[in-house]
Amino acid sequence: MTNSSDATTVGELRLLFHRLNNQLGIILAHAELLEARASDEEARAGAGQVVASVLDAMATAREIRHLTEPEDA
Repeated sequence: MTNSSDATTVGELRLLFHRLNNQLGIILAHAELLEARASDEEARAGAGQVVASVLDAMATAREIRHLTEPEDA
């Protein structure tokens, strides 16, 4: 059984993860747009690195969320 304080902490963490994913999603969308519109290979490669890094950050955030969720969630 979780107490009220634990439930508040879990709720706050879920809100933070949601906000983080929203921010990463915006970065991802812009990086993908830059990658698609890049006029040279160097710019395309740089945008591609940002895309890959954002996807990795999103996966890391999901892993952290799963590790911090209570067992009964």
